[in-house]
Amino acid sequence: MLIAIHSENPQLRLIRKAAEVLKNGGLVIYPTDTVYGLGCALFNKRGIERIYEIKKYDRKQPLSFICADLKEISQYAQVSDFAYRTMKRLLPGPYTFILEASRVVPRIILPKRKTVGIRVPNNPICLSLVKELGQPIISSSVKDEKGDFLGDPKKIAELFRQKVELIIDGGLIVPEPSTVISLIADEFTILRAGKGSATAYVPLPRD
Repeated sequence: MLIAIHSENPQLRLIRKAAEVLKNGGLVIYPTDTVYGLGCALFNKRGIERIYEIKKYDRKQPLSFICADLKEISQYAQVSDFAYRTMKRLLPGPYTFILEASRVVPRIILPKRKTVGIRVPNNPICLSLVKELGQPIISSSVKDEKGDFLGDPKKIAELFRQKVELIIDGGLIVPEPSTVISLIADEFTILRAGKGSATAYVPLPRD
């Protein structure tokens, strides 16, 4: 199923429809501020297994997820004052932060790791969706057979219609991966440069 949702003012009834798919264990493809993401509810073990199968990922490859805001992040990761101030300055935005995971995070997405990647994208559709769902959503980028990012929802529908329960058409986007920043041990380390202003990467001074 493909549904079009307004990119700036998402229709609540459609957001609720998408959230219901997630609550019932389905997979949804949705827009973010960087790429289209393939996801399921964080605690949907079978959904996570399906994502690994669709992406042909090794089970040792960790999956990141989207939170609604900083407050929700603190439920799933250890957030120091330094990490909080850094993320508050950059979120919502095109960044994935690597933090120490809390015990709440499902083990299936933490294969032999104690860290987790968390996003709060600057996109009204996915933020409305995660808020309506009431829990984080797994975020794995949508790519074609060649490994190229896809930003056209119609092309995505052609390739994934039979693999997921719902595809949200949030308009065309020029896909570009997020910048990945590790804040482990209060060390600001850029692991991957991506979308976003380079000047925003300058870390805050510690107290």
